[in-house]
Amino acid sequence: MSTDTVLYKRSYVFSFIIRLCHWLRAFAIFGLVVTGFYITWPFLVAPDSTNVLEQGWVRFVHEVLGFVLVAITFIRAYLFFFSRSNVERRSVKDAVSPNSWVKQIKAYFWVGQPPHHGAYGPLQLVVYAGISIDAIFMSVTGLTLYANVCHLDMGGLF
Repeated sequence: MSTDTVLYKRSYVFSFIIRLCHWLRAFAIFGLVVTGFYITWPFLVAPDSTNVLEQGWVRFVHEVLGFVLVAITFIRAYLFFFSRSNVERRSVKDAVSPNSWVKQIKAYFWVGQPPHHGAYGPLQLVVYAGISIDAIFMSVTGLTLYANVCHLDMGGLF
């Protein structure tokens, strides 16, 4: 047995639900890209074939992943504004401060320390906010297109 002391202790910045939402969103976006490309150009079925089963399954997976993205987008927006943990909301102060941006740029060039008062640096927060806004846009446009497929279903309601 070794008698070495542990120098570091693992600590999580984000809760389990935020980490789960992160990986579900990443999986959904990756899956939507792959299935979207396949829907655009279905290369597994010959052009003159009457077998549409593969295309139907790919469309089904695309729709399920789309609804997962919609749900995760709503959950993440709710958690950002109403969560008891304010570790993400504290990052907004850094993103609007010019001094934090200068410190962050210095840190990128290894001349200074990054200015983290919250979970993210200024550039990280701007990029994650952009991804969230893109996810909202993709959800709205996806539900709009889905309403044309299912007029009398929940898709039409959305």
